[in-house]
Amino acid sequence: MIEARGLSKRYGDKLAVDGLTFTVKPGIVTGFLGPNGAGKSTTMRMILGLDRPTAGDVTVNGRRYADLGAPLHEVGALLEAKAVHTSRSAHNHLRALAATHGIPRRRVDEVIDLVGLTDVARKRAGGFSLGMGQRLGIASALLGDPPTVILDEPVNGLDPEGILWVRNLLKALAAEGRTVFVSSHLMSEMALTAEHVIVVGRGRLIADMSVEELTHGASVNTVLVRTPDAAQLRAALAAPDVTVSSSEDDVLEVTGLTAAQIGDTARDLHLALHELTPQRASLEEAFMTMTRDDVEYHGHLATESATESATDSATDSATESATESATATGETR
Repeated sequence: MIEARGLSKRYGDKLAVDGLTFTVKPGIVTGFLGPNGAGKSTTMRMILGLDRPTAGDVTVNGRRYADLGAPLHEVGALLEAKAVHTSRSAHNHLRALAATHGIPRRRVDEVIDLVGLTDVARKRAGGFSLGMGQRLGIASALLGDPPTVILDEPVNGLDPEGILWVRNLLKALAAEGRTVFVSSHLMSEMALTAEHVIVVGRGRLIADMSVEELTHGASVNTVLVRTPDAAQLRAALAAPDVTVSSSEDDVLEVTGLTAAQIGDTARDLHLALHELTPQRASLEEAFMTMTRDDVEYHGHLATESATESATDSATDSATESATESATATGETR
């Protein structure tokens, strides 16, 4: 497992990671989530000994990465897909890595086949697309058959088939009892892949819990009801602590009652139900709510930008007109 205790990293005045304490356990896929600039990549670099912590410590299976005698057999990592010698073929890149640990050539062929690069294995890695580079990076991470796998944004540049393949691969690795720690900005993909998530913002720990707990905590007790008898059911459900809203004639959104309570009421009144679905917040919605105060870089909608530009333009034009008028008056005098 991966264990971080009071992990901090400062770059000058910037505190990139602030006292993180967490444990990544084997047998499940753990997602590492956070806005841009939250400290995820810095944390992963410290796990791999690429950055020295300012304070605290982090270990893999009880030892610091620098103390591992054969690191490729202990930890497989992908932090940068393009971190390859661009003039080497994919096959030679992996052979060079394998040679550092005495890994046999057949293992190189196995991981090339596993990631789907057999047809391009002899081509220069510098000509690879981002998606092909990701596959090569994953092959490098799995080369030593490690019990711990750390991947930073592994689905970037992959097509839908590639994303599905990575999802199934990560689940399979975890099912084998490995520790799988993966960061991603694709919340929909993390919801399908990860069982547990660690969420950080501005370098601090925000959440360390299962995906189920995170989405449940962000959900309100709302049930979507579809019925041809909406008016009768609405009247029957009316109560001081119950809210019923409607966006369509045959649809009700009920807050304050469980699906079972609504179903029992409809049954007692012999009202037909075509749908009865408890609403659960998505991982994306839960994440956005949890991290909204920790986002460092905010974009603006195009309409907002256009309005601001138009306002600024109008203000500038008015100022210029006033200046020209004042200048003309002065010249006349």
